[in-house]
Amino acid sequence: MERKEKQERLQDLRRQTGMNRRQFSDLYGIPYPTLTDWELGKRRVPDYLLRLLEYRIGTEKKESKDLAESKDLLYRQLSLDYCCSIDQVKNSENQYHEYVPLEGRRRFEEREYCFLKVLTFRNKLFFTGEAHMVGWCRDRYRDMEAAWFMEAGMMKELNRRLAEEGYEIHKIHPFFISWTESQPESTDWTARYFRGPEIEDFREDDRFRKAFSFCPTAPDEIGVAAMDGQKILGMAGVSADSDLLWQIGIDVTKEARGRKIGVGLVKLLKNEVLRLGKLPYYGTAVSHNISQNIAFQAGFRPAWTELTTRRIGDE
Repeated sequence: MERKEKQERLQDLRRQTGMNRRQFSDLYGIPYPTLTDWELGKRRVPDYLLRLLEYRIGTEKKESKDLAESKDLLYRQLSLDYCCSIDQVKNSENQYHEYVPLEGRRRFEEREYCFLKVLTFRNKLFFTGEAHMVGWCRDRYRDMEAAWFMEAGMMKELNRRLAEEGYEIHKIHPFFISWTESQPESTDWTARYFRGPEIEDFREDDRFRKAFSFCPTAPDEIGVAAMDGQKILGMAGVSADSDLLWQIGIDVTKEARGRKIGVGLVKLLKNEVLRLGKLPYYGTAVSHNISQNIAFQAGFRPAWTELTTRRIGDE
């Protein structure tokens, strides 16, 4: 490639990023005077640098495209779960909608009847359920920021109102999303995958109740175990909660804890889910700091918190 071609190629790569010279220089660690000389043709652009920039900018563009597509999947899913449009998911206003069981909704441990469920996402609230209960929530929480909704005092008030209808708060869970694959780390154990009928062998195995749910409306799709010879040290499983979002669960045996087995298994499994074109998500308890740390270390980030209700006396 001649000097003029290299000069033009460098200018084209920078334009693809939408940056000016100063921004490009700062981001990629190229001295500003050197970058200027290259673009003006005063100095020859090294071949290796063009190759590195082409690779990195191409990778960043792909990651940006993948991230946008993954966010669209999430918006579509939440619109189905909370009976609103995608535009309503994206805007800044709290949402209040009567519940209709839409095709494609998440169905993990789904109850036959939804009296009320609440989601906090991007500092906004989503309510869906019985029309009169959603109406009460609209009147009470119209201007509330989602960040403070699930404080203890607010939950006491909501639970008192639910009790008037014979209902109570059932569960409150934070959920985490990962958009990109993670590089697996070297381990002192080997990975073994289980799919389809092989998962059935673990139905009565109490060691892995968080990994496999055996939920008829959200079937377990893949499991990956950490093996020491024939001994299972831990297991991660993923259930198809919907066609778009698959949920990961994890169990590590007591004797194997502290070896980052959970992180390694979750990374392996979420990579499999992403390669299948699904969006992996991870739910845990509000107070389960160890589980939340596994999510962070495996490349997941906080996405939403969800509250569900049940009839008083139901198991």
